[in-house]
Amino acid sequence: MIRSHRGFTLLELLVSLSIFALIGVMAYSGLQTVMQQQHSTEAASQRLADLQKAYRIMQRDLEQIVSRKIRNEYGDSVDELVGGRGFTGVEFSRAGYPNPAGFLRSDLQRVAYVPDQDVLLRQTWRVLDRAQDSLPDEQVLVEGINRFTMRFLNASNQWVESWPATPGPSGSPESLPQAVEVELELERLGVVNWIFRLPQTFVAGAQQQGAGNAADEGEGEGEGALGNGGNGEGEG
Repeated sequence: MIRSHRGFTLLELLVSLSIFALIGVMAYSGLQTVMQQQHSTEAASQRLADLQKAYRIMQRDLEQIVSRKIRNEYGDSVDELVGGRGFTGVEFSRAGYPNPAGFLRSDLQRVAYVPDQDVLLRQTWRVLDRAQDSLPDEQVLVEGINRFTMRFLNASNQWVESWPATPGPSGSPESLPQAVEVELELERLGVVNWIFRLPQTFVAGAQQQGAGNAADEGEGEGEGALGNGGNGEGEG
């Protein structure tokens, strides 16, 4: 007895193709999910690396802070460090300005950290005392910022919202704070808080300099009063 070879029916072929199509869709969906997760992980890692880089740059600047006032483009005197009171960022003088070519210039530099819409900018000036055409060089440090706030630790270990602060225990205004706190609210990362402790040698030197200036002014006024009195006796 001869048996005829029986092939697949149309229904069986359709079922087989449907199964293979379903397996292909599931495999593609799984691969797409893995690729999306990898992309998200790489983006988060890059964002964290950028944030750590910004922290190191700000830390380096604040660790080299110096007590040096400047003149702005209008000729007005600006304190060693200013922040708050209408200025949303912070601006200060620092040492360690690289000079690889050996130009005849100071190694001091004026630096500012300013929020601009949703980014944090680092601004630097090539001169300390500016002219009207002195424009800063800008560098984007952090993107995706929703909020940027700063606080300053005074000599009484109290956090204040602006600087220069009110006169300290010595009766003279404090030139530099003990520490600076930076708070960033970032998209997808939430709130990031940084605290930078300033070098106490510069802080102590700035406070002594401020107290010395106040004492010199007081002595000058006293000598002027004695001199006037002496002239009065001579005339009498």
